[in-house]
Order: sequence, then C-alpha cells, then structure tokens
Amino acid sequence: MTLPARNKKGHRTGFTTGACAAASAKAAARYLVTGKKLSKIKTTLPNRKTVTFPLKRCEISEGVAITSIIKDAGDDPDCTHGAEITTTVSLTEEEGITLINGEGVGKVTKPGLGLDIGGPSITPIPRKNISEMVLEELPVKQYKGAQVIISVPDGVKRAKKTISERLGIINGISILGTTGIVKPYSTAAYKASVVQEINVAYA
Repeated sequence: MTLPARNKKGHRTGFTTGACAAASAKAAARYLVTGKKLSKIKTTLPNRKTVTFPLKRCEISEGVAITSIIKDAGDDPDCTHGAEITTTVSLTEEEGITLINGEGVGKVTKPGLGLDIGGPSITPIPRKNISEMVLEELPVKQYKGAQVIISVPDGVKRAKKTISERLGIINGISILGTTGIVKPYSTAAYKASVVQEINVAYA
C-alpha cells in the first residue's frame, strides 16, 4: 500500500496511531460478526468526524480476526508514518473491552503518565475511541465485549526515535491521539511530550 509522498513544507493532515487502531479494531469486530471480509472501514474519530480507512490486512481464523491499517501522518515528520497498526480481536460474552499490547506496542513501567504500570501504553482518548468503535459492531444479545491486542511489527525500532524509554515506556511505541488528526509541524505533540517528561520526573 503506497502512501502519498510527504512534502516538508506541506500542510496535508494525517491520522494518529489511536485513530488507526480504533478503525482497525472496528473492522475486525465487524468481520467477526458478519463474516464478510472488508477492504475498507468507515470509522468515527475522537473529534466526531467520520473517515474511511483502507485495510492492509483482513484475516479470520478460529474466532479471531486480524486487521491492519497503514498509518498516514500526512506531511508531518512523524516517525510512525507508514507503520502498520495491527489489531487482533476476539469477541467475549463478558462486558467491556480489554486492551492488550502486542508486539511493538510499549508497556508502562513508571508512574506519572496516568496509565497503569505494567499495562499497555495506550492513552485515554484512544482507549475510549477503540472501545466505542468495537462496541458499535457487537450484537447486543450475543456478545458484550472483546479482547483487542494492538501491535506494530516494527514498533520497537520506531520507538528508538522517540522519548518513550525516557518516560519508562519499553518494548515499543505508544498508541496516542487527541482528535485523531495529525497536523503537520504542530507544536502540540512536542508540548505534550515535555509535560509528560515533567510528570514522570516528578512522580
């Protein structure tokens, strides 16, 4: 899957890792429920805008669906541009969505981030968005929840270009996002990373 070339002076927006994970998980849940293989999925971003993502993978085996989306960061020099955000989803009769970090998605090891130590490095807004998108697909009477494993095959390598390890996030990248949209050369992400460093240092 070929992404548009990035323009170092451009203003083309892209999508966050959180938005891609939510869309991928939604596609996997729909595939499990309907049995119909998908090539794309329409999803709702945290800012409530709807977007359609093409899928790179859409597979099913023994009650488990694996789907993936290639992240397009637009013209932003984001080190996760082109990453394959993959979700492995299985449905459960128990209520709620359980999020698990798979290969290439980091684990939290220090306090100060507002996330459970030992848990996956998935920030609150993506957690909510992923849960909402999956629950939209579930038949009320049959299934009430799901287990969602999020992975990024080359996430460990990509994480070395970030401050993740300094924040105590090991073995991969974080699944992040506030609106679901990446704005090129925005200072918001830099500001947020500085605040996180301060919070971890304080804790």
